[in-house]
Amino acid sequence: MSSPTLRGIDPPFHHLRLHLDEPVVGDVAAAVDAELEASGVTLPAGGEVAIAVGSRGITDLVVVVERVAAWVRAQQATPFLVPAMGSHAGATAEGQRRMLESYGLALPGLEIRSDMAVVELEQRGCPVPVATDAAAWSAAATVVVNRVKPHTDFHGAYESGLVKMLAIGLGKRVQAERIHALGTAGLRSLLAPVAAEVLAQGKVVLGVAVVEGAGEQTIAVRALPADRILTDEPALLELARSHLPRLPVDDLDVLLVDRMGKDVSGVGMDTNVIGRLMIAGEPDPPAPRISMIACHALTEASHGNATGMGLADVVTRRFAEAVDHDVTRTNIVTSGFLLRGKLPVVADDDRHAWELCLRGAGVTGASAVRAARIVDTRSCAEVWVTDAVLAELAGRARVEVVARGLALHRPDGSLAPFA
Repeated sequence: MSSPTLRGIDPPFHHLRLHLDEPVVGDVAAAVDAELEASGVTLPAGGEVAIAVGSRGITDLVVVVERVAAWVRAQQATPFLVPAMGSHAGATAEGQRRMLESYGLALPGLEIRSDMAVVELEQRGCPVPVATDAAAWSAAATVVVNRVKPHTDFHGAYESGLVKMLAIGLGKRVQAERIHALGTAGLRSLLAPVAAEVLAQGKVVLGVAVVEGAGEQTIAVRALPADRILTDEPALLELARSHLPRLPVDDLDVLLVDRMGKDVSGVGMDTNVIGRLMIAGEPDPPAPRISMIACHALTEASHGNATGMGLADVVTRRFAEAVDHDVTRTNIVTSGFLLRGKLPVVADDDRHAWELCLRGAGVTGASAVRAARIVDTRSCAEVWVTDAVLAELAGRARVEVVARGLALHRPDGSLAPFA
């Protein structure tokens, strides 16, 4: 139900486009082919090769996987896919299969072998036991494919990328629980030694790393032989960090996020974008500073996994009804970051979510409210802002005003179309 005291705070919004200066890869397929050729890696003819793919949304994922599969076939080997996503998708084989299929990876002649079974490797000098995907272990070789980007939980030499996929993703729920049980300190300290053991004892021969910019386009692709993954990934991480999506201003009363989900970020909304970590004992980033965040919908590709909903202050009823609490709980409990699994205040509809955020931020007048709206935290190059934010951006280079004076809501209380 709408709040009568806040009904009149309905300022006009303005649609902005932030023009980015990024080194976009024009032909991703050709770039992947060139990198694979330059890697010098050869595969055992007649054998099977596992292509490991994670749960992160990657704009050009299908293109990259198709080119890797073609490269495998060109060497007279047979490719197949394995999910390498730890405990995501409810930590079930069928859930992880569905996630890969939802990314467009139900490709002809490319079988998905999804199983939560792992093989325990020799521990040797590693601080924790090491497990890896049983299907990948049974293959003649494994190629890992992942996006390299700053992590949403911690920062270190290795964050999201090939190393984390080797250490956690391929180890399924077993390895995810072992490492996450030690919190962010474990993530910082264990990714490299566990990945090193997998590389030394396993069948991984190559990693294909993708870096995306703030415009959701591929800005770099690298095919790294196994002995270069640990040495070369940090430079790719820094490249990704320098092209992170960012909000155009640091201080907001309200941020409206049309959707969140596992295909957007491992924690639904990228913590580097919203300035909230929600991990006990870990400080939030210094910027941005946002009083209230509302999230309006859960992406279909999340299959009900609302991990990270606790980062929001308000969600809509349709968001709450889309949550699969069993799947979400599995992911949250495995991560150990339970604060992120809290259900926010549930609003009746989009307009009600706006009103609740205004109340939470202590806003009393329309003219001064500092608010912004984005589709999701991967899509910050297009943003709606109020007058106060537009005034701050006046004269800033590469900021285009696409449309002015937009109504945030339709008469029925739902959000107006973004574009």
